[in-house]
Amino acid sequence: MTAKKVFITGGAGFIGHHVVTQLLEKDYEVVIFDNMVRGDRDRANALVSTGRVTVIDQDVRYGGAVHAAMAGCEYVVHLAADSINKSQADPYGSVSVNMDGAHNVFAAAADHGVKRVVFASSASVYGDPEKLPMHEDDKLSPLTPYCIGKRTGEDLLGYYQRKTGLSWIALRFFNVYGEGQKVTAYYTSVINHFVNRLKNGEAPVIDGEGKQSMDFIHVVDIARAVVMALESEQANVPINVGTGIDTSIAELAEILIDAVGVDVKPQFNPRDVLVSRRAADVTRSREILGFEPTIAVGPGMKRLIENS
Repeated sequence: MTAKKVFITGGAGFIGHHVVTQLLEKDYEVVIFDNMVRGDRDRANALVSTGRVTVIDQDVRYGGAVHAAMAGCEYVVHLAADSINKSQADPYGSVSVNMDGAHNVFAAAADHGVKRVVFASSASVYGDPEKLPMHEDDKLSPLTPYCIGKRTGEDLLGYYQRKTGLSWIALRFFNVYGEGQKVTAYYTSVINHFVNRLKNGEAPVIDGEGKQSMDFIHVVDIARAVVMALESEQANVPINVGTGIDTSIAELAEILIDAVGVDVKPQFNPRDVLVSRRAADVTRSREILGFEPTIAVGPGMKRLIENS
């Protein structure tokens, strides 16, 4: 019996590496397809020694390359994307990667008749939420080219489902953090900023009163949700992947101070800030995937500190 084979774009990236590791633990074979702009080439190549990983150094914007590399794969995980901050600096590049690239992947998956596509969507498709927790059926108001690209990806999956019967799940990731993350990561850059100051014995500086909040979910749990989505009996829906808990920036500062173990108090920079809050409604992830987060914010941040 041959192993199940997964084609994973962005497989050399932060989330991708964790997904590939968990796929290998479940005896899948993996084809990593990554242009290495944000990926770790050495870390990806190290996985080749398992005998069950192939690394293809290529870009999702080249449809022919995607189609050829996907041949023989039963499952597809599409993680490759331009970042949210880069999408505002370079909208043309962002649309090319996040829309054209996604379309290349989904069209190839439909052509090859794969059993399931799992797409890394984003909580950013909601924009600034009107209520908490944020539910999958809420109004979508994406604000940047990156966010618009994620919503478009979901719409394209729906198109290929109707046209060819393609089976898909779009996972709307909330604020992913964990070991191996680049310091420039948009939604969790505040973690890196706080940690760098704390390690220098300096107090974290919080804009406003620190009431703005995020739903922080550890990358190990995110990767587990991706694998569960590949194997789920139900499909063709977007699903939030978060903890359902909104952690304020002020609370985050205290958690990190405790994790680093320094005797400082947060400093508050009094100025007007847009107080946005985020928390996922996790009912659907529980009901469809059977997913429950296993790493709470406190222990997760401690792990991050210990491994950074």
